[in-house]
Amino acid sequence: MSGRLEVVAQARLWLGTPYVHQASRLGAGTDCLGLLRGVWRAVLGPEPERVPAYTMDWSEAEGCEEMLGAARRWLVPLPVGRLAAGDVVVFRMRAGMVAKHLGIVSEAGPQARFIHAYTGHGVVENALTEPWARRIVGRFEFPKGA
Repeated sequence: MSGRLEVVAQARLWLGTPYVHQASRLGAGTDCLGLLRGVWRAVLGPEPERVPAYTMDWSEAEGCEEMLGAARRWLVPLPVGRLAAGDVVVFRMRAGMVAKHLGIVSEAGPQARFIHAYTGHGVVENALTEPWARRIVGRFEFPKGA
């Protein structure tokens, strides 16, 4: 299975996992970052760095782009624009705020979809509609070997 297809297949295994802040356990609980961490472990092995404890308002007070910074350290940056299945997309949920949400593109093109862990919903696969797409501030792929 190609790297991108493996990423999507692994992300789909998490569908239905409940939302649990700071967790990363398939079937037991995860948040959006935990989903990415779990897919990383399944596809690449051990996580590259320890994730510090974080709060729901993570990085807001300092205005520090922790999530984007970590993505730039460990994933391969791509131009924001045309999406491909297996891409990791990072979202800024409100203008002027730090990026604090991410997902994995499961289908590209006019029927684009993504998988993410969403408060109150758990891990779901949603249409990547315009309201979501306009919030994308980073696009990445897993390093080679995925």
